[in-house]
Amino acid sequence: MQKYFVLDTNVLLHNSDSIMSFADNVVVVPMSVIEELDRFKSHNDELGRNARQVIRQLDQLRKEGSLRDGVKMENGGVLKIYYEKDSIDDTGMDMRITDNRILGVAYTLLKTGKKVIFVSKDINARLKADVLGLEVMDFEKQKVNLDELFCGQCERVVPGSVIDQFYREKSLKIEGFEPMPNEFVVMTDETDPKHTAIARALAGGTLVPLNPAYNEAWHLKPRNKEQRMALELLLDPDVALVTIVGKAGTGKTLLALAAALETTLNFKRYDRILVSRPIVPMGKDIGYLPGDKDEKLAHWMQPIFDNLTFLMGGGRRSNDEFEGEGSVRQKVEKLKQDNIIELEALTYIRGRSIPRQYVIVDEAQNLTPHEVKTIISRAGEGTKMVLTGDPDQIDNPYLDSSSNGLSYASERMKNIALHGHITLAKSERSLLAAIAADNL
Repeated sequence: MQKYFVLDTNVLLHNSDSIMSFADNVVVVPMSVIEELDRFKSHNDELGRNARQVIRQLDQLRKEGSLRDGVKMENGGVLKIYYEKDSIDDTGMDMRITDNRILGVAYTLLKTGKKVIFVSKDINARLKADVLGLEVMDFEKQKVNLDELFCGQCERVVPGSVIDQFYREKSLKIEGFEPMPNEFVVMTDETDPKHTAIARALAGGTLVPLNPAYNEAWHLKPRNKEQRMALELLLDPDVALVTIVGKAGTGKTLLALAAALETTLNFKRYDRILVSRPIVPMGKDIGYLPGDKDEKLAHWMQPIFDNLTFLMGGGRRSNDEFEGEGSVRQKVEKLKQDNIIELEALTYIRGRSIPRQYVIVDEAQNLTPHEVKTIISRAGEGTKMVLTGDPDQIDNPYLDSSSNGLSYASERMKNIALHGHITLAKSERSLLAAIAADNL
């Protein structure tokens, strides 16, 4: 039996190609959804771009026939725009509310004997649909299973002779074991748990030791093995894309900035450092900010300045007031004035080509998969991209821990030799921060 997928507005705003994702079935777009897309189309953000793209696709389909009667799509499905005046209002809901009118369309189709599935990223809308007896689903084309998310490392219990061979030959291939490229393998002696070795997998599955040249970056030494693994990826020029997931205080941003300073200023591998963060507020927004671009961005980039101040101060918080000409703040400002470090809003990154730069995108969990694709595809020759974030701290109302761009990229790119991923588990900011991350 052919299925009727009724799409909520947020599905189209999340992924403009969603109308093409239900092959051999009927995709129903209620008229209220078209009206909501019309309100979003003038926005200069990702939602506005998706709204405009959907409207263009619908206009192309309109040339093939009547959208009200249904138009055949290339994937074998049929698209219909449903006029809500045709729906039967016996749901008992207030039809002045847009979401209720969209649900009314799905309910009407169900009453006529159709196999109806309501697709929405709005949990409340899915709850209402369930009460009406509708089958509901989230749009999962770009979702990953967070519980099975690639963590970047694994453990293997092996004979002690295997570990001795690894230390002796500096290379090892374990029969029947095929790790992901750049995955870290912690080998433990089956008879002595203290006899261990940490290896990194190459593209062919061969295990090699960690590079001793990457034991620290900008005088910053790792405090646990996961941070050491992160430095291995952040400092290796052959790994062009690094994704780092970790809760608050695990050192994601600090490690990335330390590696950026080390490779740009000391190793001279990159011309400059580009740092960006999604402009998504936590809680209520404070509204428009005065000043030029840099002055507006200063408030969003304060966490970056905090970490830079720490690094330029030799790993200690410094009181600039008593440091005179060589103050830490002056050092940070000089890096900006010399264009060694550039702070950029992601709003302006579309269309750019970025060669020979160390790019750090902080708080990447607030980006959609499409936005992450747009950012990574900006990379020019010799550019390294680093995405950091915590999937449990998402401020974007359209995303969750499974559908955000950071989780999606780390899972989809795990088989690529140019990509490396690590999940940081232990908070090193302070004892209080670690307790708060675990218990609150």
